[in-house]
Amino acid sequence: MVTDFHAELQKNQKEVDRLARNWRTLLEIMPEMLLLIRDDFIIEYQNRSARECFGDLCGKPCCKELQQLCMQCSSLPDTAEKATLFNREFKEVVILGVPVEYTAVPFFGYTGEQLYMVVMRNVSVRKQHEREILEFNNNIEVILQKKIHELKESEANRKRLSQQLNTLKTQLGFHHEADRMVGSSRVMRELREMIHQVAKSDATVLITGESGTGKELVANLLRACSNRDTKPFLKINCNAINDSILESDLFGYEKGAFTGATTRKKGKFEIVDGGTIFLDEIGDISPRMQASLLRVLQNGEVVRVGGTEPVKIDVRVIAATNVDLAEAVKEKRFRLDLYYRLNIINIDIPPLRERKEDIVELVSYFVKHYRTAFKKEIDFVPQSIINRLLQHDWPGNVRELENLIQRAVLMARDKIITEQDLFFDQSLDADRDSGSLAALEAKIGFQPLKGIVAEFEGELIRRALKKCKGSVSRAAGELKIGKTALYDKMKRHGLSAKEIKREVLNSG
Repeated sequence: MVTDFHAELQKNQKEVDRLARNWRTLLEIMPEMLLLIRDDFIIEYQNRSARECFGDLCGKPCCKELQQLCMQCSSLPDTAEKATLFNREFKEVVILGVPVEYTAVPFFGYTGEQLYMVVMRNVSVRKQHEREILEFNNNIEVILQKKIHELKESEANRKRLSQQLNTLKTQLGFHHEADRMVGSSRVMRELREMIHQVAKSDATVLITGESGTGKELVANLLRACSNRDTKPFLKINCNAINDSILESDLFGYEKGAFTGATTRKKGKFEIVDGGTIFLDEIGDISPRMQASLLRVLQNGEVVRVGGTEPVKIDVRVIAATNVDLAEAVKEKRFRLDLYYRLNIINIDIPPLRERKEDIVELVSYFVKHYRTAFKKEIDFVPQSIINRLLQHDWPGNVRELENLIQRAVLMARDKIITEQDLFFDQSLDADRDSGSLAALEAKIGFQPLKGIVAEFEGELIRRALKKCKGSVSRAAGELKIGKTALYDKMKRHGLSAKEIKREVLNSG
């Protein structure tokens, strides 16, 4: 009998354990949070959802809010009402800072102890939505006013940014997709601004500047920004064509005008009617060509070679020259009336020596261009090279710099340009030296003697240092002055013995 009793007891215990495991498994997978609390307000059990929300609280005293829930359950008068409590609607409370809906019921454990079961679900998201909806409903007018204010502020910001953009365009110069000029110095910004100011008119433009400054680039941008940008555009180098051929090429000819003129032929001005013509090296045309061109600018008409009847045309003329036309007029080599017709708008391009702050940008542009063209991997130009370029006077202007960088990229053996890769045009340097005294002489009457003497002194010191290969001691001996005094004068004139020595070595 005893054996049967123990066997039955073990069987019942296994069943109880099985039921307990099943019970805990069900509680663990519940999405709601569940806590079992003892009558001494110690938390006996919490399922996974509760642990994820509050952390592990098993064996710890419950918070004041949970104690109040348990005490409310205990205060109910009878067991029947306590039993129906669990079926009532969920109530809301904040537990450890988390808004929850809850229901609670007291019960006795299988060992007879008093327990409280509290079931909760997190309503943080719902409460947040309710607050937003409530706030929206209660403050719809305020929100609309706020949005209207934000829109007004946005519009004001847009207008302010638009004004700042226009100001920035004015300060930095206008940029057009056809702009191929490189440089952001003040003089280049002013140049771009002037181009955009005059481009829309049909007035004749005279572009002046030294050889190699980029007069054709200015002509291209003038045409691209004009109202004739979709009309024909023709470029003529007046210095590259024989004078008689140039006249017939520009103005056309009648049948029989000369040997070989078997038919009538329209000239370039007629062909480009409605568009733009660019006359480069205009200072080199003959007196006969000057008279014909004056008729075009004055009357808007051409007379074909061998003809007598004028032909009306509508062509905008852009001319360019590196010749001082005012001086040519004084020397009777250029017509005064044509000079005034051409010089309605004069755009003068500064030489590179007057905008050396653009040299770094120009070097970067040319290096990128020619490393692609020559398939070289040049990716670095040392500061010493930049300093050397900044010291040079660039008598050949941007064209000289481009040629120098082109040769340097081609000759470079590694990914870096070295001083051995730089080849300055010595003939241009010689011309610069021979012309320096003439330049000083030209300043007589325009500068005080003190200023001219100072420049002359600087030139003499530079030549002495060049002769002595950058040796200050030897140069001081040659000039018969003290070494300290020579250093002071070099500093005053911005001369560097190291740079001059490097220049001599590279030229040798």
